[in-house]
Amino acid sequence: MNVRSAWLQVTGQTRSDTRVASLGALTPTSPVASRSGILPGSSDGKWRISGFTVTGSTAMGATVYPGRALIQGAEAQGAYPVALTQPVNLTFADGHAQFGRVDLIVLRVYDDEYDASGRTEAAVEIVRGVPAATPAVPATPPLALPLYTVAVPAGTSAGTGGIAWTTALLGLRTATVALGGILPVTTDTAIGAYPGQYRDIDGGLQRWDGTAWLSYPPKPAWQNWTPVWTTATGSATPSFGNAEVNARWIQQGPTVHMAFAITFGTTTNFGAGANTNDNWRFTLPVKAASVIKGIGFADLTLDLRKRVTARLRCTSTSVFEMEIASGTPAGEAVAGFGLADAVSPWTWAAGHTITGTATYEAATQ
Repeated sequence: MNVRSAWLQVTGQTRSDTRVASLGALTPTSPVASRSGILPGSSDGKWRISGFTVTGSTAMGATVYPGRALIQGAEAQGAYPVALTQPVNLTFADGHAQFGRVDLIVLRVYDDEYDASGRTEAAVEIVRGVPAATPAVPATPPLALPLYTVAVPAGTSAGTGGIAWTTALLGLRTATVALGGILPVTTDTAIGAYPGQYRDIDGGLQRWDGTAWLSYPPKPAWQNWTPVWTTATGSATPSFGNAEVNARWIQQGPTVHMAFAITFGTTTNFGAGANTNDNWRFTLPVKAASVIKGIGFADLTLDLRKRVTARLRCTSTSVFEMEIASGTPAGEAVAGFGLADAVSPWTWAAGHTITGTATYEAATQ
């Protein structure tokens, strides 16, 4: 018999039956039950699941290829390890004269002790669907694992060319892995078994947190931040007032990216009595790993003609200042150079803007 199941037959289990069938603790669904599914992997390492692959082999026939699986019964019934060691050929009935149907290929376990079927074996079977104007997939039998659906259009037969295998098959296989293993899935809506369980989906990892599957490591997201605006001297403290402040940052590992745009308003306070010693400081969204002379650049703009570039430098691990690094495009004179302040590179007023970006290494937590 090509389809083998360990710990199922009343007598006659062979040593090879025991060896090829899956053993050990698999993905749990309760303290005493395991997730039904096919053990993942392929001989060339390219596919998540290659076991129990189905391909069309004749006009009305298909071949099911070897694989290993686990089929969970009721909790008190236990789980059945199953192995298909040689390909199995299946033959499909001709299509209905008027309506199409959908057949279901399943891996099924019969256990007379529980189902009174008179059989104690595992089998790969076709569950024939009901022909209809809108055919539905037949229900999966008890103690069975759905593998594929097969669309059989009306009037299909060997004489009419048979089943269009390139489009007729729809895979339904799901995987199961050893306890603690990463579960490969494609479209899986099952909840996790325990907090800390991992699965691989769409090329990324997810971790079950007890209520939902979350990307792991957590995908970084852009966040808002409002920089605190101070001066190097601690005097002539400015405030934004009704300025428009748009500042965002994101951190990927140790790297922080930030972008900000400030348009000063009519109630912005640039600091009473400020002079060129009161260099402006803005807090970073995340503390830097070290003091760095250049983390990015900003445009300081009075109007379309009068604007300069400033280099953003960390003067401590918590703040950055803006060092004026150019003249204006038109070559017009500016009031001051050095670090930007209330009167450098010009006397600031409502409507003036600062727009900048920076990247730096974050301090370790």
